[in-house]
Parts: sequence; C-alpha cells; structure tokens
Amino acid sequence: MNEESQTIPNDIKSSNLRNILLNNKKSIIVFLAIVLLSLFVYFFYTDYKKDQKLQISQKYNSAVINYNKKNPTSSISEMKIIIKTKDPTYSPLALYFLLDNNLLSNKGEVNQYFDLLIKDEKLEKEIINLLIFKKGLYNSETASEEELLQIFQPLIKSDNLWKSHALYIIAEYFFSKNEKKKSKEFFEQIIELENSNPKIKLEAQKRLQRDFSV
Repeated sequence: MNEESQTIPNDIKSSNLRNILLNNKKSIIVFLAIVLLSLFVYFFYTDYKKDQKLQISQKYNSAVINYNKKNPTSSISEMKIIIKTKDPTYSPLALYFLLDNNLLSNKGEVNQYFDLLIKDEKLEKEIINLLIFKKGLYNSETASEEELLQIFQPLIKSDNLWKSHALYIIAEYFFSKNEKKKSKEFFEQIIELENSNPKIKLEAQKRLQRDFSV
C-alpha cells in the first residue's frame, strides 16, 4: 500500500512537469534561442575586437616602419586614422608619434585629437592623465593663464602620477611671465605634495633656493 501511495504522487509530479513543458514549449524555445544567440554574438564580437586590434597594430607598425622624413604624408594619414579609432593602446601612441616627429602644424587639430582621446571612457585613467599632461605641455608656450589652468585642472585637483609634473609646468609658466608670486606658490605646492615625483620635487627645491631665496 505504501509503495502504491508513493508511486501515485511521483506519477502526478511527472505528469505536471510534462504539462508545464508542453504549455510553455514556445517560451522555452524562445529562451534557449536567446541564450544561444547571445553566446554567438558575444563570441563573434570578441573575435571581431581581437581582429580589429590586430589590424590597428599592424597599421601602426607599418606606418612607423615606412615613415620617411622627406615624404611623411602616408604615415601622417595612417596615424590620423588610428587616432580616430580610439583604440586604448595605439591611438595615444599614434598621436605621440605625430607630435614627437613634429608632423602636425595645426594646433587646433592637435587639441581636437587630444580631446577626442581624453574624453574616451575606454581609456585607463592614468593614460588619460598622461594625455592631459601632454596637452598642457603642448599648449604651455601659447595658452593663456586661464586656458592652461583649465587644461591642467583634472590633474591638480586630484591625486595622480602627473600632478607634480603639472604643477611644475604651471610654476615655470608663471615664472616666464614674471609673475613670481604665483610661480613660487606652485613650486611650494610641489614640495608639500606627499607623493610628489622625487626628481620634480628636487628641481622645485633648487628653483626656490636659487630664484626665490627660500
């Protein structure tokens, strides 16, 4: 009797499960299809990104290898294309290559490239900070006080590897404008900064002792 009483509930459970599966057959098929499609899209996108990365790296290496100082047009064009892809690795490298070799004469265009990468959320924070520093350094000889401080603001308002470097450029900027009071303030900020770059801090100390008798 006990065996029969146990068999009946099990049969009922099996029957209920079959009914559930049959009644929700379409929903289950749709769900499985979505899962399979999602997996396909994920692996396809991953392969696509790897392939895209490889193509960009090959394009960058080719532009560097084939760079000709007498006729740099091709390399310049390729590097500009790479910058616009906003690749986390090769876009900043392409911009640095153009700047290091003095291949861009239009400051407005250069600043547009800087802004394009600085605003790219895919880039690591320290890479963005380096781009901000390089943008400030690039503009330091021609920018107004307001423009230079605005460029460097993200660095001087937070703790990062490039803060002391930015403070040093600003201090030098004010010194060149004969605004020694402002210059001294920024040199002193470098000294007071807890994680200031040792070399930058030493240079700031030398400048304070030599030019401000501190």
